[in-house]
Amino acid sequence: MNPDKDARLDPYEDVETVRRLPGLSDADLPFHGHLRIKEHLMRESARNAQPSRRRRRMALFLTTGAAVCAVALAVTLGVGNSDDRPPVARTEPAAVQLLDRVALAAQTAPAPAVRDGQFLYTKTTGHSTSLSETKGGGMEAGRTDESAERWVSVDGTAGTLTRTAAGNSTDPAPGKEKANLNGPTYRFLESLPTDPDRLLETIYADARLNHGGNSGSTTGPDQEAFVAIGDLLRTVEAPPGVSAALYRAASRIPGVILVPEATDAAGRTGVAVARVHNGERTEWIFDKGSLRLLGERTVLLKDSAWGKAGTPVTSVAVVGRGVVDTAGQTPHP
Repeated sequence: MNPDKDARLDPYEDVETVRRLPGLSDADLPFHGHLRIKEHLMRESARNAQPSRRRRRMALFLTTGAAVCAVALAVTLGVGNSDDRPPVARTEPAAVQLLDRVALAAQTAPAPAVRDGQFLYTKTTGHSTSLSETKGGGMEAGRTDESAERWVSVDGTAGTLTRTAAGNSTDPAPGKEKANLNGPTYRFLESLPTDPDRLLETIYADARLNHGGNSGSTTGPDQEAFVAIGDLLRTVEAPPGVSAALYRAASRIPGVILVPEATDAAGRTGVAVARVHNGERTEWIFDKGSLRLLGERTVLLKDSAWGKAGTPVTSVAVVGRGVVDTAGQTPHP
């Protein structure tokens, strides 16, 4: 796979890739999802047929710093137009189709049986990359183990326990600081809208606050919204209706693309949706059969101090979930 292929010359080719996946068919998509994808293809074709004076890649680069962890982030190729407006990141029809199918699979999954006072358990394996300065004044990339077990209070009345190779740490219970998008509980997730458009606006409101035009952030609201949804899906199991709405909301973010094959931190292969930002591609990886979320990774698209093109600088796979009565307890096999 060519890591630089963050845009497809033929969007129909990847739609066919998704169509060949086992399991759900286009006819199973809710809200006539397959018709929405066809309409998307027609709009993209019409836009491509219009004359354009300029077509180019955005200048992509990585910033570096001592002992800074690589962060997985993504916005992509844009198409210039005749009045020189900023390039617009394009969403691939195949990515829309895959997210619709993933949403349907999530929506039909059984909801976890939870009670207040219990904990949602998540086990992950993976790594991140950091840069450190060498004696000669250069920069050297190093890998850090990010494998962890995490216990999140269902109702937020207890703190969140995280267990890593370095030991245990406990975040305090929300208390007066209520749960939010950046520190959710199961009860908070239950309160989110299940309409994808309303949910996406909620996520964008938070993204614009910290990554809008005057924030000084280089991430931008579109990329931050994609990252925020990925964090929610990976770190805490959500009610099925909310999970489905998160996937459908993600399909409405500009610049989401399909990656036909990706490997998670546990060595499992799957299909992914992704965004590209600052020379890195953030991928959500799904099992090709069950369409279950396997994990997330960030892949370099160009050689840099962080590594060679194609290197996953961060990669985290979800290898266990469950509900337990006490923090530190693991679910029964």
